[in-house]
Amino acid sequence: MMYKVVIKTSLLPAVVGLFCGAQLGYAQGLPKEFAVTSYGTSGSAYAASVAIGNAFAEDGYSMRVMPAKNDVSRLTPLRVKQVSFTTTGVGVYQAQEGVLDFGKSPWGPQKVRLVMMGWGDSNTALAATAKDAGIEHASDLRGKRVSWVVGAPSLNQSMSGWLAYGGLTWDDVVKVTSPGWGASIQGLIDGNIDAAIAASDSSKLFQLEGSPRGLHFFPAPHSETENWARLNENAPWFVPHTATAGVGLSEENSLEGATFGYPILATYDWESEEAVYDLTKLLHQKYDSYKDGHSSAAGFAMDKQVFDWIIPYHEGAVKYFKEIGVWSDEYEAHNAKLLERQAVLEEAWGKSGATSSYETWMSERAAALQSAGFAPIWTK
Repeated sequence: MMYKVVIKTSLLPAVVGLFCGAQLGYAQGLPKEFAVTSYGTSGSAYAASVAIGNAFAEDGYSMRVMPAKNDVSRLTPLRVKQVSFTTTGVGVYQAQEGVLDFGKSPWGPQKVRLVMMGWGDSNTALAATAKDAGIEHASDLRGKRVSWVVGAPSLNQSMSGWLAYGGLTWDDVVKVTSPGWGASIQGLIDGNIDAAIAASDSSKLFQLEGSPRGLHFFPAPHSETENWARLNENAPWFVPHTATAGVGLSEENSLEGATFGYPILATYDWESEEAVYDLTKLLHQKYDSYKDGHSSAAGFAMDKQVFDWIIPYHEGAVKYFKEIGVWSDEYEAHNAKLLERQAVLEEAWGKSGATSSYETWMSERAAALQSAGFAPIWTK
């Protein structure tokens, strides 16, 4: 069976027509045709998804990759059960938390679940800058033109983290609104933006590197502990990492910075255990067929997985992890605490979140989490 990639300018209607109905709500495992939403065609998540889909096609599966501009448009088809999975960024964590773009109806806290993540050799959600802007450290972002992507809280909050790393806020920079991630990188190329969030291996960065402006990544030395503390206060998904993969990067020219597993392959709690088990098994057993398709795809190696991150794993994935002996009692306890956190958020939202103002919801959310012994992360 040939691998199918469907590109639509209007994501939701296309997905509705192709995938609502019998494909969802199954109980007999992963169907031979299923859909995932992803970032746009120039992003590393899309490239990794294509590589994985090609590998699955060898076993008769057709995985349709549906590109979308931002976190909301990627998660909407998943929330309303019109696709089965998403390959996305930390917007799925913000959806779990019911904050930023997800802190209002029809959203609120979402019961999302991890399948696996791409813990690759690149750095994810770093600040890509135009070389001619002279940004050698996060503190040099002061006064620069920084992209704010509409409907993309994961990108914007990651940038908030990098500003905090440099001791800055959005008040210290010129905020330039971009309609989508691709447009933000195009703004770098065209000279309208000086810094935007990207993965170091995003293919569109090759265009920036080859442009008159050039490409530059500033480092985030792991020894700068105070800067790191400010980064994690704003963006708890980051972990220290030295990238050896990406545009202009290699073992000889590495970048000390931060990353998180990307793309994040996720679904909702309603997805069947059988389907997620099958998908997790495929990802593991077909790894050699897709690992060289993209550096982000290589990060799906089982021995690179982090089982105690900030979103709980789906029961189907856990079933497979237990089967192959990589799941521990410690991971089980950690997962249980994350599920408890989701339950606290769901209860708080059910009391008044859907009808409250965002400010009231954030206050009630923080109080509920703190009462249950959890850090709220966001308080406003």
